[in-house]
Amino acid sequence: MRHTPGYITTDPDDVKRLIRENPWATIVSPTSTGLVASHYPVILEEDAAGISIVSHVGSPDEQLHELGQHEILVIIQGPHGYISPAWYAASDFVPTWNHVTAHLYGTPEILSDEENFRVLGALVDHFEERMPRPVSLNIDESAARRIAQGTVGLRVRVTRFDARLKLSQNKSPEVVGRIIDELQSGENYSNPALAQEMRRVHGDAVS
Repeated sequence: MRHTPGYITTDPDDVKRLIRENPWATIVSPTSTGLVASHYPVILEEDAAGISIVSHVGSPDEQLHELGQHEILVIIQGPHGYISPAWYAASDFVPTWNHVTAHLYGTPEILSDEENFRVLGALVDHFEERMPRPVSLNIDESAARRIAQGTVGLRVRVTRFDARLKLSQNKSPEVVGRIIDELQSGENYSNPALAQEMRRVHGDAVS
């Protein structure tokens, strides 16, 4: 990402929260035939040391990505959106794009069939838990195991990350408050999730 020191976060807890709240990830691999990108859900391993995520890919994506042979990049994209200069002071006319993003790096570990099935079950349970009648792979385990044969599980223990919380930190509290108001309930670029991220970063300065 662009070198923007004022927006960098080095706090692993910021990255963990971002993964929890934005689990749809982009996986990028520098393979022997060029770059390959795929998109899959990931979940955070809460009890792991450091940052560790698990997921799966559909076969033959594991071959296309040459998983396990090299470091990969996993991109986690949080709320983002256009920020109009109409919300700034009159003399400031350059728009921008606010965003919350993390780039995670690590060499994936390919999971055994049994652990892959456990991770698939955990993925389903994780996203189903808020449903009134959660569905589980245990409903028909034998059928679920047959379907799971078309997937390959992976774990990425993150060895380094590059994360940005670019949320108008260079603006005055008055302007930040106006931006948040527009994102929360404006007519043109309403984006409540991004407004919430800005409140989280700016805290009492705009309360």
